Amino acid sequence: MNDYTDSEIKEFEGKDCSTENLFCQAMEEVIYSISPLLKTDDRYKEHAILERLIVPDRVIKFKVTWLDDANNIKVNTGYRIQFNNALGPYKGGLRFHPTVTEEVLKFLGFEQILKNSLTGLPIGGAKGGSDFDPKGKSDFEVMKFCSAFMVELHKYIGPRMDVPAGDIGVGGREIGFLFGEYKKITSTFDGVLTGKPFFFGGSLMRPEATGYGAVYFTETMLEIEAKESLQGKICTVSGAGNVALHAIEKLQHLGAIPVSCSDSKGTIYDSRGVDLDLLKELKLVKRTSLETYAQKHPEAKYIPVEEYPEGAHAVWDIPCYAAFPCATQNELNDIDAQNLIVNGVVSVTEGANMPTTPKALNDFLSHKICFAPAKAANAGGVAVSEFEMAQNASMSKWSFEKVDEKLKETMQMICKRVALTAKDYGVEGNYVDGANIAGFKKVADAMIAEGI
Repeated sequence: MNDYTDSEIKEFEGKDCSTENLFCQAMEEVIYSISPLLKTDDRYKEHAILERLIVPDRVIKFKVTWLDDANNIKVNTGYRIQFNNALGPYKGGLRFHPTVTEEVLKFLGFEQILKNSLTGLPIGGAKGGSDFDPKGKSDFEVMKFCSAFMVELHKYIGPRMDVPAGDIGVGGREIGFLFGEYKKITSTFDGVLTGKPFFFGGSLMRPEATGYGAVYFTETMLEIEAKESLQGKICTVSGAGNVALHAIEKLQHLGAIPVSCSDSKGTIYDSRGVDLDLLKELKLVKRTSLETYAQKHPEAKYIPVEEYPEGAHAVWDIPCYAAFPCATQNELNDIDAQNLIVNGVVSVTEGANMPTTPKALNDFLSHKICFAPAKAANAGGVAVSEFEMAQNASMSKWSFEKVDEKLKETMQMICKRVALTAKDYGVEGNYVDGANIAGFKKVADAMIAEGI
């Protein structure tokens, strides 16, 4: 490592990360990964790119006051972290979940910069949301919260400024309410949000994009690394949200056999392959626990969280060819990694944002497991969001087939670019370093070109 990399690592190792664990974790991974690039080009030190990149352009925090169905006043906190717009308008999801904090959004926003860079599309990085929990709320309560949230957020967004999308807790329903309020406030019909319902400007295939994209990336990675395809192979998937559901769906399309899913209460293991129709009914319609799945299919096994050994997760103790962590950050730890490795896993693809702990990641890389990092593998969602922006700008609609084909092409391009970058910088086969170098270089070069 050169002096610049060493000094940055020492600075972060000396930083108090007690309140910013996730952000420090993401930053350290990037700094270590890009050291081969920093060795070959002094411009990044001269222009203090690392120092500038790690600080958001702005952190916006606001109070959201709304009325529940009983006319009780409720108060939540809203955020928008606009991290970097060197490549284009800020772009990144809104997350509504009790775990949302400034630190979580800062980590997600930083990751979004490099993810968006890898797509090759003209978009910067941002993230936002609130500690509001849509679960258990009526449609009217969600609508009232979204309206109150947009009253504050609209001041900071626009089609050429910042274009939010959905994330955990923010689907088509929430985006529709947010967009409706934005129109009332501004009297404009702008493409200011993506993930909108199709009938007023949304793109087909937006719900499927992240899950489908992760599988397309995996297909290409296995081909590049001369491994067997996914067809006929056992795959494990964590999560039961949007990304997990559509990763399972695309795996089934390709002839793979996804046998698991999970939520905060437990894991389903169905050796015959997951019943996707039932899973969608439980999670998208009834919004209930996976325990009901086992009641409908007694031959499937339901493993409650409390019944599994502390420190490990049942979903990663199932023998599989390919694993797809699609639930949340740091869900796959070193114990899980060892279980997967012992059981013969060949590839691991991050559908969620940074779901693998640093030690688990090192275990996978040291055992030459094909590992697809989130900032590359789950970029399908933001890619289709940008396709939606293009459709809005041209007042046109693309067919499902066209969007799907462009998504597949984009994910293949990202995978090949990451693999080639890793090879060019002497870390062939390391898709983590390849993704970080490729994503960083494009943003850094733009920052240098535009000055300070």
